[in-house]
Amino acid sequence: MAAVALAVTDGMLHFELSVACEVFGADLSGVADPWYRLALCGPGPVQVGRFRLEPDHGLDRLAHADTVIVPGWADVDAEPPAELVEAVRAAHEAGARVASLCTGAFVLAAAGLLDGRRATTHWAHAGTLAARHPRVEVDPDVLYVDDGRVLTSAGKAAAMDLCLHLVRLDHGSAVANTLARRLVVPPHRAGGQAQFVTTPVPADHPHPSSRLRSGRGHPVTELLPWVVERLDRALTVEDLARRANMSSRNLGRHFKAVTGTTPLQWLLTQRIRRAQELLETTDDSVDAIAGATGMGTSTTLRRHFNRTVGVPPDTYRRTFRTGRPFPG
Repeated sequence: MAAVALAVTDGMLHFELSVACEVFGADLSGVADPWYRLALCGPGPVQVGRFRLEPDHGLDRLAHADTVIVPGWADVDAEPPAELVEAVRAAHEAGARVASLCTGAFVLAAAGLLDGRRATTHWAHAGTLAARHPRVEVDPDVLYVDDGRVLTSAGKAAAMDLCLHLVRLDHGSAVANTLARRLVVPPHRAGGQAQFVTTPVPADHPHPSSRLRSGRGHPVTELLPWVVERLDRALTVEDLARRANMSSRNLGRHFKAVTGTTPLQWLLTQRIRRAQELLETTDDSVDAIAGATGMGTSTTLRRHFNRTVGVPPDTYRRTFRTGRPFPG
């Protein structure tokens, strides 16, 4: 999937466009070789918000790309340009993987690529997408949907989640994590390699209403790094509550406000993420990884891993083993 084509026309949203450029236009030489070859494809000079772009190629070039990215479409009440719709459809028919960011889903829907598929878009426009394209199963509650060769993301920042997901599919979690650190964003906010990513779990930013009056960080956000350093231990909610100096019930309430999920679900997500890294970057047995991630036994790890990621640990290792040490 080395050749990435970004479809640009008048009326695109510049935020999603810049996210794709940052991810696929990054310089990760020495970390992932070969990296992507990014090209901007459009009908000519285009106006994107306040910016004017000079595409590298015409829209017909989309059909020669391995991956086509369609940024957000600004006016969802207007029909996307026919030449854009046709070019995206032709690229898909030629075998390209096609991904939309935010309201770019309206372009994919107009091309017929979402018929009979689950898809998502910005929550504020999900109802419009569903009403206009009744053959599309619109899910407004996920960050992105991966349906193999057709992928869609929710609004704005979820574009980054989907772009990093594509990097993870192509190069593995270690490379995606390295890129995420350079961009100063979470490598993935929930769900790992699962096909449908659930409600995002902010890693570092407490809910504004949950900050202590003293101005110090919320005890839950101070608790998270402590937990991550001890994933090999059989931690309980009571252990976390004791560390945060609050009752288990109080911890659950604050944890939900800060992370969007329960303490046990968050802990399980971190254990699965750590297992993915170890499967990619070490030769440790599944039994050893189960111990290192606090799962206890390989049976427990396999059950949770398969349910969360969608494949068994051994299959995941064969697919995503990088053969390189985990980048720092």
